Amino acid sequence: MDESRQTRVLKAYENFFAPPKPQEDWVLDLFHRTAETVPAYRKFLQERGVENAAFHELPLLDKPSYHQKYPLPELCRDGRLPGNDMIAVSSGSSGRPTIWPRTLEDELHVARRFEQVLINGFAADQHTTLAVVCFPLGTWVGGLFTQACVRHLAAKGCPITVVAPGNNKAEILRVLPELAPHFEQVVLLGYPPFVKDVIDTGLTQDVDWPAYAIKLVLAGEVFSEQWRDLVSQRAGIADPLRDIASLYGTADSGVLGTETALSVGIRRFFATRPDLAREVFGDSRLPTLVQYDPASRFFEVHEGTLVVTADGGIPLIRYHIADEGGLFEHAELLDHCAGHGFTPPEGPELPFVYLFGRSLFTVSFFGANIYPENVTVGLEQPGISATVTGKFVIESVEDADSDRNLRITVEAAPGTTADAARIAESIRTQLLHLNSEFAHYVPAERQLPEVVVRPAGDPEYFPVGVKHRYTRPAEPRPTAPQ
Repeated sequence: MDESRQTRVLKAYENFFAPPKPQEDWVLDLFHRTAETVPAYRKFLQERGVENAAFHELPLLDKPSYHQKYPLPELCRDGRLPGNDMIAVSSGSSGRPTIWPRTLEDELHVARRFEQVLINGFAADQHTTLAVVCFPLGTWVGGLFTQACVRHLAAKGCPITVVAPGNNKAEILRVLPELAPHFEQVVLLGYPPFVKDVIDTGLTQDVDWPAYAIKLVLAGEVFSEQWRDLVSQRAGIADPLRDIASLYGTADSGVLGTETALSVGIRRFFATRPDLAREVFGDSRLPTLVQYDPASRFFEVHEGTLVVTADGGIPLIRYHIADEGGLFEHAELLDHCAGHGFTPPEGPELPFVYLFGRSLFTVSFFGANIYPENVTVGLEQPGISATVTGKFVIESVEDADSDRNLRITVEAAPGTTADAARIAESIRTQLLHLNSEFAHYVPAERQLPEVVVRPAGDPEYFPVGVKHRYTRPAEPRPTAPQ
C-alpha cells in the first residue's frame, strides 16, 4: 500500500474542491522536481551538459529526443510506471503507439478546464445536464479521460450526469431520446465532424434537437465559423457564440486551453477579414483561438511553433508540441480588436493561445492524425507503385454541406495511368492497419479517401524544382457570422 499516494490524491481533491488559487513560481518548482525525481530528464540534461541554465535556455523536449529515447519507466517520477493509475495511447507516425501515463491528480487538474466550459460557459451548476461522451472509448486519450473529468465535476456537486456511448452513432441516437427529456440541457462532447454526423443523422430520424437545449464541446480539429453556424442551425442552438466550445488538447499534456465567448467572439470578427487576420495572426487562415490558465500550463513560442511546460504522469519541461501558432496577453489582443473598432463580449482575463495545427506534418480528420508515412505505404503496394511517383498531398476538405472529407492528390508517373479507385482502397487498408486513431475515430463510411490523380509536374500540387509538402492545412471558407 502506497500511503504517500493516498496523501497526494487527498491533497489533489482538496485543491479541486477549493476555489482555484494562483501558484507562485510553479514552473520553476516543476522543473526542479522533475530534474530531481525523473531519471530520464536528469539524463537528458546531463547528456547536454546543462547545469545552471536559465529556464528559457533549457533544451526543448520532443518525442524523438526524449519520449522515444528513454525507457518508459524512466520518464515517470522515481522511475516507476506503476506510480500511475491510467494509460492513454496515441498513434505515432509509423503506427507505433505512444504511451502517456496518467494519474487521478492529472484528471482533477484538467477537470478545471471542463469546469470553465461546462460551469462558467454552460451554467451546468444551475441546470440539470446530460453530458454525452462521443469521443472514442478505449486506450485513446479522448473518451475515458473526458468521462472522468466530467464525473469529477458531478462529484463536486454539479447536477451533471454522464453517459458514454463513445463514437457509436447508433447507440448515441438510441439513448438520447430516453434520457434527454429528464434534463434541462444536453451536452455532446466529441470530434467536430462526428458530432455533425450525429446531428445530421438524428434529423433524418426525427430527433427534436431544439427540445434538448443542445450544447457542444469539441476538440481535435479546426473548423470554420460557417461550420459553427450551420451546426447551430441544424441542432437548434440559439447562441453559437456561447453554446459551442472547442478545447485545445493533446495526448501529451491533456487539455491546454478552451474557447470562451470572448475568444469565439474575437475569432468570428476575424473570420471574414483575412487581411486583418494576417495582420494579427501572421496568416490569413483562421486559427483556433482559446484562452489558457497560466497557473496550469506555461506556453512559449519557438520559431512560430508552440512549446508547453506541464505536469503529468510524464512531466514535460519546454516540450515542443510543434503546433503552428502563437500567444497573446489578454490586454494585447483586446487592444488589437479595439484598434479595428470591435468590442468583443466579456470573458475571463486570461491570456490567449492560437494554433493552426501541424500543417507541415499531419492532417487531422475526425480527430485522427493522418501521417504521410501511413499513406506512403499504401502507394508502395504491387500494382500501384509503378504507376505513381510517390508524391502526394493530404487534405481535409469541406464540401458544400460542411462535411469533412479526406482527399489525397497523387502524382502519376510519366507515361502511366494510375487507378484512383485501387489507390484509395490500398491507402484505406494501410491506414486501418497502421493508424489506430484512424481505425477507431473515423466512421467506416468515411474511411475511404477521395483520391485525385494529377499528371507529373502538375503546377498546383507538384511543381518542378520546389520542395514538396505532403500536407495542406484545412482552410475554412470565410463567411459572415449570422
